[in-house]
Amino acid sequence: MRAVIQRVLEASVAVEGVQISKIGQGLLVLAAVGKEDDEKDVAVLAHKLAQLRIFHDEEGKMNRNISQAGGQMLLVSQFTLYGDARKGNRPSFDAAAEPARARELFDLLVTTIEAKSIPVCTGQFRSHMEVSLINDGPVTILVDSRRQF
Repeated sequence: MRAVIQRVLEASVAVEGVQISKIGQGLLVLAAVGKEDDEKDVAVLAHKLAQLRIFHDEEGKMNRNISQAGGQMLLVSQFTLYGDARKGNRPSFDAAAEPARARELFDLLVTTIEAKSIPVCTGQFRSHMEVSLINDGPVTILVDSRRQF
């Protein structure tokens, strides 16, 4: 699984002009499921998202995770993170999981994060979404579960 993690002051998702999710301070996570991904990848990514220390402590150092900072998480499925544009100008998405499997693992990621007592909102799977955010820092981190093994 791949994820773009952004520390935000706020973030929201709208579908067809209607806001469906909104968070305050926390993490906006754009997540994608690859063809080879399984439950182990979900566990790796969920652990990383819950433990990533990118929130400031009293001394201004990035030393707190999302729970310690009292943050929320907005998880948005984004298969285009598996886009391969090495050849030509039109990306190939062959490495992305099929929609049914991607939905299964994405939903598992949501429930795994929620089980860690982190408030989670989501986008709408397989919809054209308008994602808005105020990036805090800016702080943006890239994570790939396959590079953790």
